[in-house]
Amino acid sequence: MKNSLLNRLTPKEPKFFPLLKELAVVIQKASDLLIDLIDHYTPESAMEHYKMIKEVERAGDKLSNKVFDELNTTFITPFDREDIHSLAGKLDDVTDRINGCARRIAFYKPQRMPKSMSRMALMIKECGVSISHAVEELDVLKKNAHKAKAYCKELHEIENRADDEYQSFIMELFECENDSKEIIKLKEISYELERATDEAEQVGKIIKTIIVKYA
Repeated sequence: MKNSLLNRLTPKEPKFFPLLKELAVVIQKASDLLIDLIDHYTPESAMEHYKMIKEVERAGDKLSNKVFDELNTTFITPFDREDIHSLAGKLDDVTDRINGCARRIAFYKPQRMPKSMSRMALMIKECGVSISHAVEELDVLKKNAHKAKAYCKELHEIENRADDEYQSFIMELFECENDSKEIIKLKEISYELERATDEAEQVGKIIKTIIVKYA
């Protein structure tokens, strides 16, 4: 009881909310660059796009490291330290996956970028938007938990669509592509795209855990 009273009366550091919001913005920036890379793909321009995404990914690393550093020096946090740590790490993982997509495209230099990949890149962007909205709701969970829940549901639905898109693409790839090297290249790139939406769904699961504890 005394600990509960102390937690209610002791001011909690709000600095984590801006940092988490910045991490969500990084995802959107990286996904925008990925869409541009895929929609305007040429083997020659791919490396330049990858370098830009890599810079954004590094900015995300710095933010996540700052969150971890702040956790070590902050007495009272708005949520459990483990939840903040997990959320910051998973937000960074989404950007890492986007960077992984760009890296594979730049290094493998496939002959083409199928429309299916454009659709999956757009789904990653959708995930970024939903994540940003969900993170925005974290500091007002007790007032609007239903909004955060709705955005988490969106992430789950997007991941399902991305999974369907990926499976359809793989089936089509093996049916229509005769170049074994291209099959390997496109399969790995599309897998990384789908994994980015998996990571985004995991962000939603962490936020739902926070909702259960604090809403």
